[in-house]
Amino acid sequence: MARDVSEVEETIEDKKQPTEEPKPQTKTVKKRKIATEKPTKAKKKKSTEQKECLVAQEKTKQEDDKSATPKKRRKKKKTITDVLASSEPKPGCPADLQNLVAQYFSDKRSVIELEELKLQDSCFQTSNDLTHSLSSYLKEICPKWAKLQKQHTEKGSVVLLIVCSSALRTIELIKQLTMFKGEAKVLKLFAKHIKVEEQVKLLQKGITQIGVGTPGRLCALIEKEGLNLRALRYVVLDWNWRDQKLRRMVDIPEVKVDLLKLLDAGVLNGCREGKVKIGLF
Repeated sequence: MARDVSEVEETIEDKKQPTEEPKPQTKTVKKRKIATEKPTKAKKKKSTEQKECLVAQEKTKQEDDKSATPKKRRKKKKTITDVLASSEPKPGCPADLQNLVAQYFSDKRSVIELEELKLQDSCFQTSNDLTHSLSSYLKEICPKWAKLQKQHTEKGSVVLLIVCSSALRTIELIKQLTMFKGEAKVLKLFAKHIKVEEQVKLLQKGITQIGVGTPGRLCALIEKEGLNLRALRYVVLDWNWRDQKLRRMVDIPEVKVDLLKLLDAGVLNGCREGKVKIGLF
């Protein structure tokens, strides 16, 4: 019985020993894991630092390359003002007007109609050679003006029509007419601060020999039958004058279109019939 008890005690001790021994092994495993994790973090830091250094070096190289290479300057686009400022002023001639009419109507009319738009040389008066004032030029192209203005008796029409680019230019030209007009009545025909209906009333009220205005308003008056071209004999285009931007009347897109519409509204027909003559001032 004593042997059996001792054997039982030995077996119990043997069972206790394996349960107590693995504990320090687990601790050592954890310590090893911690020890192995520490150097990996250090490697990551080193790799990120190396990358940052490389990026910084590349940026400095790019900046050095940019500073070394000179910057290309962009060429400024030339405006109409720049082109006209560099070119010498040339007086207009009938061929300039003929070319303008042909270019504008080239895609709007047939070949036969384009031929009809061409005017003979006899339809044009001598052009201003940039030495004339308005009065001296009109005296040259209208030598019988005193007789013409007295013979004119039709309301709603004018004998002489002067076409310019703006309201301010209209007022300037009216002031320059003092040496030429004599007893003739002059009417300003532009859109600024004046309604079309008021101008229609003025044209129908009395007899007007000279009309000075912009092509846009003149077209509007013809459309509303406030102005007719039955008594018209002379059309003078303010061709050579330039504004502050050195633009002529035909260099301003909207004014050019209105001018060509005005010519097509009856002026060109009058020229072909031999009633109207055009002068470029």
